Amino acid sequence: MKNKIVIGRLESIALPDLKIEDLQVRVDTGAKTSSLHVDNINKSKVDGAFHVTFDIHPDAHNVDRIVTCSAPISDIRKVKSSNGTSEQRYVIETRVVLGGESWPIEITLTDRSDMSYLMLFGREALGTRFLVDPSKVYLGSKQ
Repeated sequence: MKNKIVIGRLESIALPDLKIEDLQVRVDTGAKTSSLHVDNINKSKVDGAFHVTFDIHPDAHNVDRIVTCSAPISDIRKVKSSNGTSEQRYVIETRVVLGGESWPIEITLTDRSDMSYLMLFGREALGTRFLVDPSKVYLGSKQ
């Protein structure tokens, strides 16, 4: 347990490759992979590799702000959601910043419009870096 950063059930992260700063996420140790709410998903071929473009509304309080992103598709996976339904999702790999650290994570792209937070931060993204205190919020964001 040495050298682990304690984070809360809610955190603020950055996804610098996607030009997203201060994204409020729900830390979910029950979710294997992180998932991000996006709109207007389009697959295309760029220089022989498949990419996906999509829109993000990074500020839940300002839905007029839209960031259009593009990333290589690293996989397409069948994912079972919390309500028990399965769907095929594009998977991208991108860097995340939290608690003064930066590292690559996988994110599935989906419609989370009926959820309170735009992103679930899953246990694979947490890796061995963090301990989660579910009674606290924004502990890692203050680092």
